[in-house]
Amino acid sequence: MEIIIQPDSREASRLAAKIVAGLVREKPHAVLGFATGQTPIELYRYLVEMHRNERLDFSEVTAFNLDEYVGLEPGHPASYHSYMRENLFDRINIRKDRVNIPFGLADDIPTCCRSYEERIHADGGIDLQILGIGADGHLGFNEPSSSLASRTRIKTLTDRTRKDNAAAFGGEDKVPHHVITMGLGTIMDCRTCLLLAFGRKKARAVAQAAEGPLTAMVPASILQMHQRAIFLLDEEAASQLTRTYYYKWVYENKPDWQKY
Repeated sequence: MEIIIQPDSREASRLAAKIVAGLVREKPHAVLGFATGQTPIELYRYLVEMHRNERLDFSEVTAFNLDEYVGLEPGHPASYHSYMRENLFDRINIRKDRVNIPFGLADDIPTCCRSYEERIHADGGIDLQILGIGADGHLGFNEPSSSLASRTRIKTLTDRTRKDNAAAFGGEDKVPHHVITMGLGTIMDCRTCLLLAFGRKKARAVAQAAEGPLTAMVPASILQMHQRAIFLLDEEAASQLTRTYYYKWVYENKPDWQKY
């Protein structure tokens, strides 16, 4: 696990964009995993800027999203289909036939989930998965107590998660109770996991995930076992880590060939 602490979310998002862009330039047919929510919005803005100003080309990229609400039309303003179109996909040159987002209106959800896993496998697996982290340590919508080996499936949201997502729906009572989400086992199969966390409210979850015990009660702690997990944090999100000095020293003293 590599922990990189930046002064603020803007600088952390800028560095995240450099990492993603570097992969796309090196491997134009890369398979990217995308997340939603407030955390990655700055990252997506930087990627859009790179596409417009630096000709960053997404035409051969394949995309898989972490999750989607059950019961929402893709055109619903709070759906993750809409979120991704608004914040990224409609603003870059990614091909629509290369975009994969779970279908929340599927008649047979278990079959839909198996098909999603099969499509990831058929495309060679995910090269880089962008992640956020919930205040309770959830990853994707893998809530506390989720199996650390889980695959794409339906999950029931906790009251806390529904409350955290209420603004997009105009009230907690309008938030769906269920989602389709990649499992923790699915996420662990990704070649690189790039987790972004900003703000003091994420500090406890970050510390538990990075330095606490490996436990299903903090699903993001599974990333301690990942071969290449990068945590990109602002100072506030890093504020409860015990080895902050060490993480900063390691990052500042990387050999040139390891620098982003």
